[in-house]
Amino acid sequence: MSAPSGSRSPRPLRPRRTCHSVPGSSEKFLAKAPTLAADQVFLDLEDSVARSEKDAARARIIEALKTLEFPAEKTVVFRVNGTDTPFYYRDLIDVVEQAGDKIHAVMLPKVQTPGDIEMTDKLLTQIELAKGYEVGRIGIEAQIEDAKGLVNVEQIATASDRMETLIFGPGDYSAAIGIPITQIGGTPAGYPGDHLNYLYSRLVVAARAAGIQAIDGPYAAFKDEEGLRTRTQLVRALGLDGKWTIHPAQIDVVNEVFTPTKEAWEKAEAMLAAYHEATEAGAGAAIFDGEMVDEANRKMAERIAGQGRAAGYAA
Repeated sequence: MSAPSGSRSPRPLRPRRTCHSVPGSSEKFLAKAPTLAADQVFLDLEDSVARSEKDAARARIIEALKTLEFPAEKTVVFRVNGTDTPFYYRDLIDVVEQAGDKIHAVMLPKVQTPGDIEMTDKLLTQIELAKGYEVGRIGIEAQIEDAKGLVNVEQIATASDRMETLIFGPGDYSAAIGIPITQIGGTPAGYPGDHLNYLYSRLVVAARAAGIQAIDGPYAAFKDEEGLRTRTQLVRALGLDGKWTIHPAQIDVVNEVFTPTKEAWEKAEAMLAAYHEATEAGAGAAIFDGEMVDEANRKMAERIAGQGRAAGYAA
């Protein structure tokens, strides 16, 4: 889990290596959610729920939040329908009023402007005040899924102090941009590099400047473990903090990729110790493993060390 580097006071750093989608229309999947090894589960009211099932799914999610016991370390989120739908306001009001004390954040799909975030923030504040909840505790996760959202991503990232993540939505983005592909999270033929490098880099830079996390969307071919691993390794290399999973079989792979190896963690911790010893003695840098280590190295090592500690290596 990466630490934010923005200038404003950061929100709690919640675990998000794996963010697992749980359809709100399925009692079976909702009941299983607390047992999954994903860092985050989000109970979904949007794309995984048919239009005719929206109201019933909303009620199931409220019941699940009120009755299921989620582990304390698990991040619990629910996804509303978009702000341009007739379901959004009822999703937000009903779920937060009745089970707001059970969630950490609200996921907002198809975000195009800072106004989408600002409206959600204000509604959440009104509900918190009315229900006696701690004002501002519930975070917001924003999905970037089209050209307008990407153009405004920097402003979206800083639109509210509730903002915790920027999330890439590959399916809707591909459709909106015109990428010739039908597999969500897949790659098209005809391009020599990765067709999403620009988007990923812009998403990460916007997130880091705002002091929040950046998350990749799903890889729909859930039986293709090699393809999932390749895509996950790519986004981790570009600095993202986690990735969605849509099938339980994907969770271990994504967790593994986003967790540094024990050897990498031990090296980072040893580098930090060497640098601390050198600076305490008055030096500006240290020699570690035949390499000069300065403040920039310390920052890189601290990120890896923090990820390893979050994974339990220091226990």
